[in-house]
Amino acid sequence: MSTPESGVSGERESRPLRAVALGGGHGLQVSLAALRRITTDITAVVTVADDGGSSGRLRRELGMLPPGDLRKALSALSSEEESGRTWSRLFEHRFGGNGVLAGHAVGNLVFAGLLEVLGDPIAVLDEACELLGVQGRVLPMSVEPLDMEADVVGLDEDREAVRTIRGQVAIASTPGRVKRVRLDAVNGQAHQPRAAQEAVRAVLDADVVLLGPGSWFTSVLPHLLVPELRDALVSTAAQRIVVLNLVPQPGETADFSPEQHLDVISEHAPKLRVDAVLADKDAVPTPDRLRAAASALGAQTLLDRVAAASASGRHEPDALAASLTAALERRTDRWR
Repeated sequence: MSTPESGVSGERESRPLRAVALGGGHGLQVSLAALRRITTDITAVVTVADDGGSSGRLRRELGMLPPGDLRKALSALSSEEESGRTWSRLFEHRFGGNGVLAGHAVGNLVFAGLLEVLGDPIAVLDEACELLGVQGRVLPMSVEPLDMEADVVGLDEDREAVRTIRGQVAIASTPGRVKRVRLDAVNGQAHQPRAAQEAVRAVLDADVVLLGPGSWFTSVLPHLLVPELRDALVSTAAQRIVVLNLVPQPGETADFSPEQHLDVISEHAPKLRVDAVLADKDAVPTPDRLRAAASALGAQTLLDRVAAASASGRHEPDALAASLTAALERRTDRWR
């Protein structure tokens, strides 16, 4: 595997590869873990529509960005030195019991306190990066919390009847079939979501951008629903790689084929072109269909073994890093 400093082309030999990973939750964590094996210059751009658990409570009570997925990204990028590991464990620790703090992660409360002191969510995240020894950066896709709604079928006697479901948690757990998702920013009055400018700049300046894996409709696609961020993804000179999930997710993508995950990307962002689609070869029953769907996005397909043997439905970071490195070095001339 190439060292971070070697890059993938001569012009990048003097600096680390600039990588941006977009997503949320456990899917983003595995992307970041893989990228850490390739480069030290990593930016995580995180969804901010969560309305459940500790994040939802703080969002409703304080009007702040839901901190949970941001916290997980920080932990994924935290320093391997003792101080970084200690802070990471502390950020992930949840209070037990039945009191007002029950269920809150310490890191979520640290974010809330820092926000009252610093007043700027980007400054809060940069300060948290310092605490955890993060070499890269963690950014929200928007600096205001977002509301999500989805068109869902399969909830009524008429299986094709469309119902609207609101809220990330409700969408992620629906027994119906999600057809389309939308985002609104709600700050007194609903309006189109605005991107964090730092996130837009990171995408435009990147050498490689990863989209996925993760909860497809609630963690991956939301980045395509923020106009400035979508435009940056369309226009960036970075190599754009989609990493597919290993298994369909109950609720969001139950019974989805791998190629259907790509179809919904096209439906939500028709102008987006992708350079590569990476999937586990054992998770693709009809490779030719996946290649056709990838080709419709302008992408080549790489089928590899990236699943963790010990965790069903999870990617193995070392294997994913090796596949990403091969993709970056081969580009399109040696794809299979």
